[in-house]
Amino acid sequence: MVNFGKSNKMNKTEDFYDGVAGDYHLQYERDLMYDLDQKYPANYFRVHLLLNSFIKNKLNKIIEVGVGEGTPLVTMAKAGFDVYGFDISKKMVDKSKENFKKNKLDPNNIIFGDIQDPITYSPILENGQFDGLLAMGVMPHVENDQYVLENMINLVRPGGKVFIEFRNKLFSLTTLNSNTYDFFMDDLFVNTKGKLRDQLSDFLKSKLEMNHPKKRIKGNADDDFKSKKDIGYDSILSKFHNPFEVLDLFKSLNFKDSKLLWYHYHPSVPFLETKNKKEFRNQGISYEHEKSGWRGMFLCSAFVVEATVPKSED
Repeated sequence: MVNFGKSNKMNKTEDFYDGVAGDYHLQYERDLMYDLDQKYPANYFRVHLLLNSFIKNKLNKIIEVGVGEGTPLVTMAKAGFDVYGFDISKKMVDKSKENFKKNKLDPNNIIFGDIQDPITYSPILENGQFDGLLAMGVMPHVENDQYVLENMINLVRPGGKVFIEFRNKLFSLTTLNSNTYDFFMDDLFVNTKGKLRDQLSDFLKSKLEMNHPKKRIKGNADDDFKSKKDIGYDSILSKFHNPFEVLDLFKSLNFKDSKLLWYHYHPSVPFLETKNKKEFRNQGISYEHEKSGWRGMFLCSAFVVEATVPKSED
């Protein structure tokens, strides 16, 4: 039984994205890539990954879950794709419709919808399932990962592709801050008990930058983007995911050919960015699209799972 009642954090999620709708497009601006007064353009590189995969897999009809203000879909449309989307934030939906109108696209292809409640987005299935689905910045905010992934499967034709983004929990191993502490204590050494656990805790606290990262509780302290509703990203449900566990979940749901696409590389531990912002930015950009296949597991703060939707006989 699915509980459609919303937690307080889920309500805050809607409020948060309503508050950042006005400036959200800046994350995709190529011209701001080397502007040190702007945040790192991670989402610009994410669109690279998606566009290349969509073209390679010859997808046509695309649905975006969590459409935001519409920049990725407009980019896809300009490349020849037939695009649709929905979002839980009504202000994001309005911004996306405006973006579509400005680019001579059909604003009716964007609707309000919550991936955790299929009734809200059911109208978008009027003309059938989609060839491909993208969901960026959605999974950190959902309460039941498996249920949401099952809903996404139902939006895509058998044999179609999904591209779903997650915040990378393993990145904590190289941040050397309070997130590292949390990962060691709550995930890696979870079964360590008693005095040994206390000693481990004391040791880690003595070696790590425990005052970092600064918690983004209020909009004016948010170091990604500011919410006009005075809500910071860390005050809403914003989970990290272990990529190994995510791949296991996709396998359990019979997804095929699942692979990890890495982006938002960090050339050093994050708290050193303030020491040399220019070099940190330049070298971070140079890491994007690196081909090792494993460095992203530890240097990237986010990843996208590309996977094939199972066919009925799978």
